[in-house]
Amino acid sequence: MRNKILMYLFIFSVLFTLFIYVNDKRILDSKQDKIDRLEEKLAEVEADAQIPSEVAEVEDYFNLENNEDAITYFENKGIDTQDLILKIEDAIISQNSAEEDNPLVPQAGMEGKMRINKIKVLNHKWIIADFTDGTYWGEVFLSYEVAEDGEIRFYPEKSFLYPLY
Repeated sequence: MRNKILMYLFIFSVLFTLFIYVNDKRILDSKQDKIDRLEEKLAEVEADAQIPSEVAEVEDYFNLENNEDAITYFENKGIDTQDLILKIEDAIISQNSAEEDNPLVPQAGMEGKMRINKIKVLNHKWIIADFTDGTYWGEVFLSYEVAEDGEIRFYPEKSFLYPLY
């Protein structure tokens, strides 16, 4: 009888060990699947995070600060481009007045006076600017030149108003 009890205990311990092994294996496989899915998600998110930096590079391509040819053009004239960008922005914004439309905007204000809000210097000859009168808004494409005495002259080329919805 003692042998039968030992044999039953041995069989029970083997079955218990087998049960523990199978259960732990299933838990481990489940955790590994979850880790794999999370790693795939992380790879997708990292790939998506690189896209905005690529978009920013493309958007910054049309920018005086990143345009080597335009910078060289101004350096050959002895003009610092960082100071020039600030001077251009100040010169355009300073033409906004309380009494009349900005003269660089070829559209007349309908609900107020047209003011230039945002400016982007594209290169050594062109600028794009955003304008609004508070209700209507649009963009203007300007060309400019810097005279020998440092005076900046602006020439409105094209503009448009967005339709009011």
